[in-house]
Amino acid sequence: MKPLSWSEAFGKSAGRIQASTIRELLKLTQRPGILSFAGGLPAPELFPKEEAAEAAARILREKGEVALQYSPTEGYAPLRAFVAEWIGVRPEEVLITTGSQQALDLVGKVFLDEGSPVLLEAPSYMGAIQAFRLQGPRFLTVPAGEEGPDLDALEEVLKRERPRFLYLIPSFQNPTGGLTPLPARKRLLQMVMERGLVVVEDDAYRELYFGEARLPSLFELAREAGYPGVIYLGSFSKVLSPGLRVAFAVAHPEALQKLVQAKQGADLHTPMLNQMLVHELLKEGFSERLERVRRVYREKAQAMLHALDREVPKEVRYTRPKGGMFVWMELPKGLSAEGLFRRALEENVAFVPGGPFFANGGGENTLRLSYATLDREGIAEGVRRLGRALKGLLALV
Repeated sequence: MKPLSWSEAFGKSAGRIQASTIRELLKLTQRPGILSFAGGLPAPELFPKEEAAEAAARILREKGEVALQYSPTEGYAPLRAFVAEWIGVRPEEVLITTGSQQALDLVGKVFLDEGSPVLLEAPSYMGAIQAFRLQGPRFLTVPAGEEGPDLDALEEVLKRERPRFLYLIPSFQNPTGGLTPLPARKRLLQMVMERGLVVVEDDAYRELYFGEARLPSLFELAREAGYPGVIYLGSFSKVLSPGLRVAFAVAHPEALQKLVQAKQGADLHTPMLNQMLVHELLKEGFSERLERVRRVYREKAQAMLHALDREVPKEVRYTRPKGGMFVWMELPKGLSAEGLFRRALEENVAFVPGGPFFANGGGENTLRLSYATLDREGIAEGVRRLGRALKGLLALV
């Protein structure tokens, strides 16, 4: 019998599959006593546990034959209608996906070939990098910060290259927490429209703003201008529950049809029970729920910034988010976030080193902190521990 070689059996794309750095780090942070700023997990106190239990029982009792059956790939019609009204589109422009991560995977499959150029911010969401990398593209990047991507650098790239699409998170970017101002959004859209390019706008944090109002999305600005080239991704994970894995994509019918066909080959449809449960939970009191979500995250962000201002050495820089779930930190040149991570674990506090958020490498002195899951006392104590680790690292320089 010939010995089986799995490495010879795998296809080329299997070699591009990499473990999620965050998921691997989370394994290290599960030990007792660790205060974790690592995972971008929503606040568990916001989960509608009792309401979900009652709604699920009601759905199964009254509509079990629908909830437990196959369904159309495009999604549960009442939920598509809800999304359409929320986003301001027609229901037939909406595809329900199994989390935003599936939407990213579908976009990669539909638009990318091996060697295709795709343009991202640096840093950018590592889940998107992971999803797109499977297709073997050529990553183009532009620097990003507290006010979004560097538009001058973007313009220079677009003079030389024609990417299959631009992937952007204009509102409370993961990992930087950056918010692209309205004038920059308009300038960016103008660049895109002049070249007829596709934009994939990931707006998972759209409702987590701390100010008085939400900025219009690139998608909304594009629709106002009559431009169909923005594919819009949204999710219920941050405002309801990530465990239900219900998200959506909105796109021009020609693009949406291809995404639907790709989804048919992936999972046929998002679980019907989950879709119906999300719809039930959101039919009433959605505005009040969003107000509570914003208040909770605003208070947690304020607690983290107050603690950082008090505990972190002055030579360490960090962002001051206006929404979302993250603070982005930059260590002085020559210091390693990986080295800080090891010291932080000794202090029983964890975070995510920034390197994996850079598609083409770099960012070794950066890190991401999430304030979402800890309460204010936990945030204060975690930052105290992080401050001790930072001071210990800086003392070696």
